[in-house]
Amino acid sequence: MREKRTVQTSIFEQYAEHEIGRELKAMSDWLDQNTDLLDWVAADVKQRNVEETGRKGLTVESVLRCAILKQYRQLSYDDLVFCLMDSTSCQTFGRLTLAWSPKKSTLQSCISAISDVTWEQINQRLLHSAQQAKKERGDMLRIDSTVTDSPIHAPSDSTLLWDSVRVLIRLLERAETLVEGYTQIEYCNHRRVAKKRARAICYTRGQDKKKVLYRDLVEVTRKTLNYAEEANLKLLAAMPFAPLACALWRVQFNHYKPLILKVIDQTDRRVFQGEQVPATQKIVSIFEEHTDIVVKGSRDVQYGHKLNLSTGRSGLILDVVIEDGNPADSDCFLPMLDRHIDQYGKAPRQTAADGGYASIANLNEAKARAVEDVAFHKKCGLKVEDMAKSPWVYRKLRNFRAGIEAGISLMKRAYGLGRCTWKGLQHFRAYVWSSVVAHNLALFGRLIST
Repeated sequence: MREKRTVQTSIFEQYAEHEIGRELKAMSDWLDQNTDLLDWVAADVKQRNVEETGRKGLTVESVLRCAILKQYRQLSYDDLVFCLMDSTSCQTFGRLTLAWSPKKSTLQSCISAISDVTWEQINQRLLHSAQQAKKERGDMLRIDSTVTDSPIHAPSDSTLLWDSVRVLIRLLERAETLVEGYTQIEYCNHRRVAKKRARAICYTRGQDKKKVLYRDLVEVTRKTLNYAEEANLKLLAAMPFAPLACALWRVQFNHYKPLILKVIDQTDRRVFQGEQVPATQKIVSIFEEHTDIVVKGSRDVQYGHKLNLSTGRSGLILDVVIEDGNPADSDCFLPMLDRHIDQYGKAPRQTAADGGYASIANLNEAKARAVEDVAFHKKCGLKVEDMAKSPWVYRKLRNFRAGIEAGISLMKRAYGLGRCTWKGLQHFRAYVWSSVVAHNLALFGRLIST
């Protein structure tokens, strides 16, 4: 049975006399002062319980601390295992039982169980502590947006078709094993042909030549999908012999089938019919199908999710919203402002935002919510006297807004917000919020030590 707190085996906890060691100690002290956080984490982690007998496994406290340590130092699970074995400071922060270090599979299973809702609750508690310590009052707000990439390769119709074929062949090979001795799965392995066509499309010039290759690749994909359809029927008949394994196979096939059909459809519309397929109707990965196509300004296309962030004067990240699709910044300004009001119980005295959030309606609505000064980085037809008390205040707020750019850059460089490495939409959300908590906890530790 998983325990909540770690029973200390030694009173000689020590951190290295180093900047990182001092930060870890400050972070640990705050976690010790807020042990009720473990109840929230336990509700997620205990769903993946351990056996009643044998080793008890990681405590809930160690799971939370290891998750924060992973994001704080941007470690892979392999590196996290090594740090927990090798570093005294990491062992002390992780509160691990003496002479035992968990495997990476154990860490991955437990850390990934913590939901994005739990991480958000932890962040709100942290901001409450910052407000009590008078380090962040929430009276000044700055808002900006960025994009976090999904863990996928740069998409193209040819690579998506090639992914579809190899996934279907993998399913057919597994189906062949499941029905062995009962019936036979008949199919031709077109994986090699699909790979050759996909690579040829990549290096071929001229739309006419590419169309010939695409026609072969689409035909191969359709044939392989038909083989899988026939295998699905045979596994349905074979379910009494291996009900659980066959049911799992059919769930996987039913998950990939509509995605593969969508890939074939968008290829047909774009390549053969010459249609401009809208971004909202496209799929860019059959593995991370939640991925959005995001274009910010005239910059390169990114594949992931758009984030709207707000920070305060302290640099702490006050809120993050993971958007669905690619909404205009101007449509996200008031929802972000309302979330801040709900969190702090009052409107910020001053607000600054990027030029993309600017509009007359947003300015009027912000003023109606009792925001005294609103500064957009670009005026976009708005008058300075309508936004702020004076040009001096407007310039100060514009300079204040620029600070969020450094915060976003830090989050991407040091806390992994540039690219998510976890799979699935729920894990994407949890990854973003865990990075925010690690950043805020480290920054709060530095703020209270000054």
